[in-house]
Amino acid sequence: MTVPEPPDRPGPAYDAVVLAGGAARRLGGVDKPGLRVGGRALLDRVLAACADAGTTVVVAGRRPTARPVRWAREDPPGAGPVAALDAGLRHTTAASVVALSADLPFLEAATVTRLLAGLRGGAEGVLLSDADGRDQPLVAAYRTSALRRELAVLAERHGGLAGLPLRRLTATLDLVRVPDPVASFDCDTWDDLAAARARIREHGHVLDEWISAVKDELGIDLDVDTGMLLDLARDAAHGVARPAAPLTTFLVGYAAARAEGGPEAVAEAARKAAALALRWAEEDAAGGPSVPAPDAG
Repeated sequence: MTVPEPPDRPGPAYDAVVLAGGAARRLGGVDKPGLRVGGRALLDRVLAACADAGTTVVVAGRRPTARPVRWAREDPPGAGPVAALDAGLRHTTAASVVALSADLPFLEAATVTRLLAGLRGGAEGVLLSDADGRDQPLVAAYRTSALRRELAVLAERHGGLAGLPLRRLTATLDLVRVPDPVASFDCDTWDDLAAARARIREHGHVLDEWISAVKDELGIDLDVDTGMLLDLARDAAHGVARPAAPLTTFLVGYAAARAEGGPEAVAEAARKAAALALRWAEEDAAGGPSVPAPDAG
């Protein structure tokens, strides 16, 4: 009797493998991972979603990225997604791995966390399904041992992994499917890219997208209360003058940086500035006897 292999225990760390070397035929062969949505390359958006991975492996030719990664290539280059995943997996050590394509404009860290949490139920993989109900095996978390097992079986059966579709790899895995038409949305065509660019400019998304883009551009990893800063800008604009809004928020950030603090320092500086703006506005509203301005002469 064959004793089943005990499931891996997912730890706090995981590794990520990002496949970024496709031919992008439906886009005319352009460099798809380098296309920008919201001012950020698609690859960098995906890398931001898995920023807390122990090791991040990008399977593609080397290129500038917003954060450090490890590079790998399938052999031969262009051998397909199964061969690429195998090449990336060789550089991982964690019990769990997230497998991602490099064209997911709306992937977020919360989605990656949700996929990994699904492995705790004993499944060998947790993947998203798109708006049409199709499996998306490159927006998924897997037990590393299960992937390695199936890759070895396929390599022996077919004499290699080149040209094999991903469904061959996942066909025998114990999978959990999570419907998510937004996070699973990928940019395969120019229409997809246009739709992604339009979505991030919608009223409910544009501010978060802009802040994320600015933080990436400036190399800032800091979560602050956006609502608090907007309230401060409003108070400064209404209580002092409209140009005071951007200048005040800049000074708050500068003060927090001088204090070498995190979100707490930003909150404290914003509280002081907001109180000052309210005091300023109260003086203006209170009025009082007319007092001639001092003679500059």
